[in-house]
Amino acid sequence: MPSRDAQDTATLTERPPATDVEDPSSDGLPLRERERPKPRRQTAAESIELRPDLFDDEEYSRDEYEELLDLYEESISNISEGEIIPGRVLRVDENFVILDVGFKSEGAVAIDEFKDPHLLQPGDEVEVYLDNLEDQEGTVVLSKKKADFFRVWDRIRNAYENDQVVEGTLQRKIKGGVIVDLLGVDAFLPGSQIALRRVPNIDELIGQRMEFKIIKLNKRRRNIVVSRRVILERVRERKRESLLKEIAIGQVRKGVVKNITDFGAFIDLGGADGLLHITDMSWGRVSHPSEMLKIGDEVEVKILDMDLNNNRISLGLKQLQPYPWENVAEKYKVADRLKGKVVSITNYGAFVELEKGVEGLVHISEMSWTRHIKHPSKIVAIGDVIECVVLNVNTQEEKISLGMKQVEADPWASLAQKYPPGTQLRGKVRNLTSFGAFVEIEEGIDGLVHISDMSWTRRVHHPSEVVKKGDLVDVQVLNIDVENKRISLGMKQLQEDPWSRLGEKYEAGTGVIGQVVRILDKGLVVDLEGEVEGFVPVSQLGVKNAGHPAEYVQEGDRLQMRVIESDPQNRRIVLAVTEQLKPRPRPVRVEGSEEDGGAPVVGEATEAPEAAAQG
Repeated sequence: MPSRDAQDTATLTERPPATDVEDPSSDGLPLRERERPKPRRQTAAESIELRPDLFDDEEYSRDEYEELLDLYEESISNISEGEIIPGRVLRVDENFVILDVGFKSEGAVAIDEFKDPHLLQPGDEVEVYLDNLEDQEGTVVLSKKKADFFRVWDRIRNAYENDQVVEGTLQRKIKGGVIVDLLGVDAFLPGSQIALRRVPNIDELIGQRMEFKIIKLNKRRRNIVVSRRVILERVRERKRESLLKEIAIGQVRKGVVKNITDFGAFIDLGGADGLLHITDMSWGRVSHPSEMLKIGDEVEVKILDMDLNNNRISLGLKQLQPYPWENVAEKYKVADRLKGKVVSITNYGAFVELEKGVEGLVHISEMSWTRHIKHPSKIVAIGDVIECVVLNVNTQEEKISLGMKQVEADPWASLAQKYPPGTQLRGKVRNLTSFGAFVEIEEGIDGLVHISDMSWTRRVHHPSEVVKKGDLVDVQVLNIDVENKRISLGMKQLQEDPWSRLGEKYEAGTGVIGQVVRILDKGLVVDLEGEVEGFVPVSQLGVKNAGHPAEYVQEGDRLQMRVIESDPQNRRIVLAVTEQLKPRPRPVRVEGSEEDGGAPVVGEATEAPEAAAQG
């Protein structure tokens, strides 16, 4: 009967080549045959049968060899799967650590199961977990990770079941959290369980030793999940209970900045968080809380309000500083000239910081004596240091009115003496409106030429009929209103009033020829030889029951007329048409015949408007 080794050898010879097999030492990752080291078999019994000359040695008889083999087989049978067994390091290669565990074959453990494989030396003793005495390749399947896990499993399970604290070291950062060395095995610490709040830089914690609570266990998967936050929450709750017993409104307490938002900062008071709102950080203007605080700062704050039912504590920082408006009226008197920094700009003005917590407003109307300012940003920018004058102080409403233009003399005060009525000037047309043209007579100072002061003889309906924006024009100062800062200018006043002469030339009954320049509902405006304009009422068109003047004339037509009224005082000439006016032809719609499809045809109506309407 062949020995056990011979049978094993025959079995190995008859097996088909192995494909992928599962490597229990690496949590089920497949390992191909070419990757696993080939076992070195110990075939003592087989050697005895193949080499009978060994029994010629007088030291051992066949019976003594068989007794030794029985002892060897007995030692092997004492090794059971699922046990932690000692092994001796034979060698370390690129992927595996080869161990002698006292079995027929050597065992191989993946090198990544060792925390410090580079420290292993041949002859070192290590404990491993025996997964399988022989796999399909005849290899002893071992696991270092399982050995580590099962060796401390009872301690870990006991800590979990009894809600005990365990210590561990943060090893390395992975996706979603950190790997922790817990009693020699790997445990997972989720990112949300590291601290009470999000940790900005987890890398700074690597290598630190901390206390944890085990919150999840799975022996089959060798999965351990721990939490540090649970411990911190319990400590915090104890501190909170103690804090709430002694905290009171008005107290000054120390705290640590835990978080910063756009509207303020959360301060840890040692068990409870309070909100330091941005408006309570400084008496001065604060654009963002980060200008004054950063996470981790230790600060002293005052308890302003508490709502324990809703877990709200309001804190103040500026309340620990003197109130800056207390002596403002004594510091800043009306007409004082001082300097300040522009800290804010609005549509209506600029806020100027005079000192921390004290700001004044320069209204847009107080920025320049002469310039028409559309927005304060055209004059100042945030950060500018400007000189201004105190106009008013209201300590009750905490308001100070400032002026920039008051730093310089008011040019309007001397304008009346500089430009008395009748002064002739040349200026540039800066703007046109429906009622006149603004002309700049010096930098920043404009005067208005009203449409009624543009011509003696023409009725100007819009200034664009006479001037254009950008034109250089000659004007005469008519009036200066210093109080309201208005200057009235005239263009026609530079010429002699022609109406005394025109009244004689166009006296009543005089026959004239004029050109139609404008057609109105009530009549016609006609130009008389380029000198003056006259008016023809509808009743003076010479047509009985006349309709709209446009039915008989058009702009540019020349008409024979006579003067029926000449009024130089009111600068008016009224005319009557002496020639016979006929209705002007106009387009009419004529329906097409059936032959051309009935399409409408536009033709000319030669009959009078009344006849066309009847037709």
